[in-house]
Amino acid sequence: MTHRCYDLAFFAALEAFEASAHHLCFERAACELGVTAEVIGRQIRIIEDELGAPLFSKATSGRVLTAAGRDLRSALARSFAGASDALTAIKHGNSRRASRPAQPASSRASS
Repeated sequence: MTHRCYDLAFFAALEAFEASAHHLCFERAACELGVTAEVIGRQIRIIEDELGAPLFSKATSGRVLTAAGRDLRSALARSFAGASDALTAIKHGNSRRASRPAQPASSRASS
């Protein structure tokens, strides 16, 4: 079986970015996630280094999202909302997959 590669930055970094983009404040994002603002900053830099573009810029009122930051926030919001919807559906039995027991690999091969 091959491992699927989605070319994503670390998931923790994406979570840190999403919280930071929501609050526009590393300190509030850190509080939400139970880490320090320094950890949030390092996670953001991981993504920025991967993308080669800044996600935030500093303004007199605090941080603002750059165009790249707005694009990433929008994409993550859609992805996280879709994952949340799927998990809720499965949890409440509203999914075709949730209502069917999984077949062991050996029985699928013989079907």
